[in-house]
Amino acid sequence: MKHSSAIKFSSARADFFTTLNHRVNDYFKSNNISRYANAQMKFKTVFMFALYAVPYYLIVSQTVANGWGMLALCILMGTGIAGIGLAVMHDANHGSYSNKSWINNLVGYSLNVMGAGAFNWKVQHNVLHHTYTNIHDVDEDISPRGILRMTPHSEWKSIHRFQHIYAWFVYGLMTLVWVLIKDFVRLSRYHKDGLVTKQKADIKKEWAILIATKLIYVGYILVIPMMVLDITWWQWLIGFVAMHYVAGFILAIIFQPAHVIDGTEFPMPDDNGKMDNSWAIHQLHTTTNFANNSTLFSWYVGGLNFQVEHHLFPNVCHVHYKKISTIVRATTEEFGLPYKSERRFIDAIVGHGKLLKELGKRPVLQINR
Repeated sequence: MKHSSAIKFSSARADFFTTLNHRVNDYFKSNNISRYANAQMKFKTVFMFALYAVPYYLIVSQTVANGWGMLALCILMGTGIAGIGLAVMHDANHGSYSNKSWINNLVGYSLNVMGAGAFNWKVQHNVLHHTYTNIHDVDEDISPRGILRMTPHSEWKSIHRFQHIYAWFVYGLMTLVWVLIKDFVRLSRYHKDGLVTKQKADIKKEWAILIATKLIYVGYILVIPMMVLDITWWQWLIGFVAMHYVAGFILAIIFQPAHVIDGTEFPMPDDNGKMDNSWAIHQLHTTTNFANNSTLFSWYVGGLNFQVEHHLFPNVCHVHYKKISTIVRATTEEFGLPYKSERRFIDAIVGHGKLLKELGKRPVLQINR
């Protein structure tokens, strides 16, 4: 992986983001609105946690003892995991849920409650993805991806010819791999690469938190059900995998079309590590919105269908994205910059599939950067 510190964004056209930032700040100030969570967000928080916790209670309390009924509840828990991840944890770990850091940290650790690691997520998502969006070998959301080729700068393998077919099945494994394997691998790598030190974190403390919360997760998701329910290990496994498969699939099909979609760009630095655009303009070239007029959809996915606004203002709670999107769009048009958006979610999914198919073709000339 490239050293992210060697990449420098251009300072050209800095007036765009200065102007945009002023206008967005003025929107909150003139309307006397906090950029953090409002009552709607707090209700959503309770709802999403209930979507995960209530089915769990119904299972372990044996309120629902039928096998198919318990499987349905496991699937519902999966939608809860995705809902918490998209609409609650995401804001908290960006520091946009509250103006109080302890509240952000507390809500952000909901990720650990669901078996993953908040610290790893912050490094991978906040630092690497948000800063170096779609830059090969730095943004971990696109590279390296093994059997998936998400960028034209990644090595092509013959199996990639079929990725537009099998990718949809692989996506469901995302949180399962994350919980069981990736957290441990990432924390080790981030320590080795110096990213833990850059975040001013204590590696021993982070390992202790990760292991302790993993054990708590194993306790309530495996030990308690096996103790109180009359089920076999393979029945438990089916429920566990179904829960994570649903969560992983939902998360993947929301995040992937935002950056890996037909028409997006994958800029690379020159030999001196310099990018052509400023950071803000880089976000416009690498990010796509979708289904911005779908209120219910936007509510569930935590406003992440407004990815342009999210990438430009990750410190703003997602409940405000729709309002500030008119400011962002108008300002990009004024400066003659792109504002990429698909009208419907299905259009974004189709665009993602088209790019997967295109990237699966054998390159005429292998790109090595």
